[in-house]
Formats: sequence, C-alpha cells, structure tokens
Amino acid sequence: MPSDVSLLAAFLVGLLGGVHCVGMCGGIVAALSLRRPEDAGRRKARWPLLLAYNLARISSYTLAGALLGGVGWLAAHWSGVHQIQLGLQLLAALFMVGLGLYLAGWWHGLVWLERGGAHLWRHLEPLGRRFLPLRSITGAFALGLIWGWLPCGLVYSVLVWSISSASPLYGAALLLSFGLGTLPNLLAMGMLADRLSARTRDPRVRRLAGLLVMGFGGYALWQIIR
Repeated sequence: MPSDVSLLAAFLVGLLGGVHCVGMCGGIVAALSLRRPEDAGRRKARWPLLLAYNLARISSYTLAGALLGGVGWLAAHWSGVHQIQLGLQLLAALFMVGLGLYLAGWWHGLVWLERGGAHLWRHLEPLGRRFLPLRSITGAFALGLIWGWLPCGLVYSVLVWSISSASPLYGAALLLSFGLGTLPNLLAMGMLADRLSARTRDPRVRRLAGLLVMGFGGYALWQIIR
C-alpha cells in the first residue's frame, strides 16, 4: 500500500474504530471531563484535561509504533531476506481484515491479543490510580501516558501494521495517524458522553465501521498479491 494511502487508512481506522475506543476508554474520558464538582456545567473547564490526556495517549501510541517499526526493520534487514517483510505485510493485511470483523461484532479472535496485553496492564494500572482523582493538567497527561498502553485489539492490530513497515519513523507515523483518528470520538465522548455512547452502541454503526476497515485490509492484500 502506498505510504500516503497507508497513513490515511490508519487515520480512518482510528476514526471508524471510535465505536470500540469509546467502549475501551470512554469511561476514563468521561471522568476526566469533570475536574471538580463546580466544573460539571462548564465545558471550557473540561478542555485542558481532555487535551492533555489525549495528547499523552497518542504519544504512547507513537512511541509504541516506533518501537515495533524498529523490530520490523531488524527482522527485514538483519536477516537480509526480503520475503520476511512481505510476510509481515501479509500478516498486517490479514489483521486488518480481522479487525474489521472484530469491530462489526462478527468475530472476536482479537480478544486474545487484549488478554495477552493484560499481563502488562496489571503492572501499569495501579500507577494510573495515583493520579485519580485528577487535580491538574499534569496529572491528566501522566494518566494518558499510562492509559495509552491499555490492552486493545484495535491498537495492537495497527501495531502489527507498523511492524510490517520495517521503519521506526514510519511505524511512529502510522500510530500517530491512527491516534489522531481516534481523537474526535474521544473528545466528543468527554463533552457529550451520554449521547455519543448511545449512538456508538448502534449495531449498524459498528457493522459499517467493520466493513470499511475490512475494505482497507482487502485492498492491502490485493496490493501484495497482484
């Protein structure tokens, strides 16, 4: 897949995957939107916390993308076997198809990825509790850095994509694009939690998002085998 198309696809995967992101991160984002009891009715008071949290969360994604892109680079160049990179690209395309099925609610095979990440999360989650209740933008940023490592099949699928890029820089760019794609849904969740949550539970929305993501995976497969 051409690089510009891949970055756009990663952004759209994040945007369309918002139906999943709201379920995974919506609770903490909704809590972040209420800094103090007296701020509950003031939308302007919510923005600094929401922006700090999401900036940190996306920074964690970007770092993970750079690390996994570096792993892909080592696999492709250290061995000197071009077929390894092609194999990684094929794996990434298949993961994208699986991600679409997962988002649509037709297949739950990616749950095992989240269960695997849960081992790391058990060590990180207690660190996040130290910043609750939130009293500052610094606390929101620190919590976002930690929350960016939350076990999530959606994120892990894009990380597989970053491995196939065989480039730390491009892996970081993929995860940055993905993270920016998740931003509108999670910012909206912080401002309009009840209404957005109801809409994203609509199975028609989930199926449409899943079909579109499957389309990206199918296009990537076609690029590899043509």
